Amino acid sequence: MDFLPINLRLRDQPVVLVGAGVVAARKARFLLGAGAILTVIAPEQDAQFRALGEEFSLTWQQREYAPGDLAGAIMVIAATPDRGVNESVHREARSLNIPVNVVDSPDLCSFIFPAIVDRSPLIVAISSSGASPVLARSVRSRIEAMLPAATADIARFGRLHRDRIRAAGESEGERRRIWEQIIDGPIAQLILSNRWQAAEQALAELLESHSTSAVGEVYLIGAGPGDPELMTFKALRLLQRADIVLHDRLVNPDIVAMARRDADKLYVGKRRSDHSVPQDRINELLVELALEGKRVARLKGGDPFVFGRGGEEIELLAQRDIPFQVVPGITAGNAAACYAGIPLTHRDYAQSVRFVTGHTKDGELHHRWEEFLSNTETLVFYMGLVGLPIICRELIAHGRSKDTPVALIERATSAEQRLLTGTLGSIESLVESAKPQAPTLIIVGKVVLLAERLRWYGSG
Repeated sequence: MDFLPINLRLRDQPVVLVGAGVVAARKARFLLGAGAILTVIAPEQDAQFRALGEEFSLTWQQREYAPGDLAGAIMVIAATPDRGVNESVHREARSLNIPVNVVDSPDLCSFIFPAIVDRSPLIVAISSSGASPVLARSVRSRIEAMLPAATADIARFGRLHRDRIRAAGESEGERRRIWEQIIDGPIAQLILSNRWQAAEQALAELLESHSTSAVGEVYLIGAGPGDPELMTFKALRLLQRADIVLHDRLVNPDIVAMARRDADKLYVGKRRSDHSVPQDRINELLVELALEGKRVARLKGGDPFVFGRGGEEIELLAQRDIPFQVVPGITAGNAAACYAGIPLTHRDYAQSVRFVTGHTKDGELHHRWEEFLSNTETLVFYMGLVGLPIICRELIAHGRSKDTPVALIERATSAEQRLLTGTLGSIESLVESAKPQAPTLIIVGKVVLLAERLRWYGSG
């Protein structure tokens, strides 16, 4: 992070602006809007400054900048077309330990102006650290569209009732939950529709019914196969609400980082033959944490209900009457095939698809292999890297041709994704040479032939 974003109170504070052109006028409007006592030093001023002078109170010193002009200021902005003048302003400001911004010269800035979405008292600042102001403005436009103007009223409502809400919750966690019920619930909708009296009544009812002994809640969240952009909106919203996050090796660390900064993160392992926290203990943990009143996010790679043991985890929750929500995720079979350019079904190649576990038990795979012989059905094996020799051997033994196309996809949807393609007769030797690492996914069927033509992501 090149610049730390902060909010600085400028009301009634002295600020110096050197320059009075079009760009300087834009900076001046920000500063005056924040209540700064602004002194402008420039031999000439743009017409926009004259308009600002009618709207705000500012001091214009009609002359060139000179050393000593920055004494007493708490902030300085240089916005002249003369690099030499700007460098002089920068040197003096730095010698006086005054924050300085030189427009369009990141190397001379100790602070920069972000793009701003103003819903005062709610302020959203977006910065590219000076690398791409146009990108920052583009992001600002998207956020502007997401936040209606009346969002400011929600912030004002919160400021008005902040002391009441603080008194209603004994802990920071309890107070946060009250705030979330206000912001994410019907109270916010009442405020947005300008029904303040109804919002006041709803808040009174919420605070009256608030219980500090409430049981928490568990969110069983499908985190997808790896790419954070494949998370759903609901998954992200619940993840950021959680007090504690349980995650395993199959969940991208970038997704775990999307949780609240103050949320506890607990790693529960789940590597083949090395479960740092056994499944039964994970199930119990979910119950224990929820009974402590915590909101628990259990992040699962892919989809919780597709070879994710999600059913086992919520079964105990249901028995104990603990509230829970299950958020579907994009299962690895769909995502890996898509990123590798392999359609799981295709009118000319496959009219059905079957998801199968490739996880071995006692060194064997116990399947009805005779059901896997259709040339018009795609087979997708999860967790099949170790069991690949068994898969190839049994399919061939039960009648599938050695020439049947096979794809192995390593670390699907990530920047390290790798695709290996061969046949039932050749894929073992290819894997032995390439030495892929888990997680992998195996696809068997004629649709694999389309990979080279349709693949748009990954390598290998």
